[in-house]
Amino acid sequence: MSDLIQKLQWRYATKKFNPSKVVPQEKLDNILEATRLTATSSGLQPYEVLVVTNKEIREKIKPIAWNQGQITDSSHLLVFAAWDNYTAERINKMFDFTNEVRGFKNEGWENYRNMLLSTYPARDAEVNFQHAARQAYIALGTALIAAAEEQVDSTPMEGFDPAALDEILGLRAKGLRSVVILPLGYREAEGDWLVNLKKVRRPTEEFISDVK
Repeated sequence: MSDLIQKLQWRYATKKFNPSKVVPQEKLDNILEATRLTATSSGLQPYEVLVVTNKEIREKIKPIAWNQGQITDSSHLLVFAAWDNYTAERINKMFDFTNEVRGFKNEGWENYRNMLLSTYPARDAEVNFQHAARQAYIALGTALIAAAEEQVDSTPMEGFDPAALDEILGLRAKGLRSVVILPLGYREAEGDWLVNLKKVRRPTEEFISDVK
């Protein structure tokens, strides 16, 4: 069994964090960098990740997240917030940045830019937000794997009021909407009903199909 598979066997949705244990900055940086490097549609990266450590802010978040203890007991709280819409400005900014980093313009790439500009901004804003939100979930998956690699516990959570969280963090003013949150930290085995239970996943033969 590979080291990565062993670590994915080890990870679980932590129900109780030890509030006294802090994730080292190096480990946090590795998780965030892996998240930054993840795949996104057209390379647009239509979301941002907020790292919330402020205790007062997290106390405000807890009531709008079903009073789940992970919100305040974890070491860091990551909030994945997607663009509320695709605009010409946002699309052009990413394409211009790509050209700057690569040091040249490519005709095919510019044609692709124009195709996106002619389709994305014209769509309904909610359609665009839902597309951006799906990109944020790709990043969430990467963050979960990166956390396991660093042997940092995590808990992906949708159990919160997005509108209330947006207000607490001032996301709408930034053109963002919260999608999913991810507490990071270290498990406190005592009091965590899930920690010693066997991981359950569907059998491979019921999950993977070969199409030949």
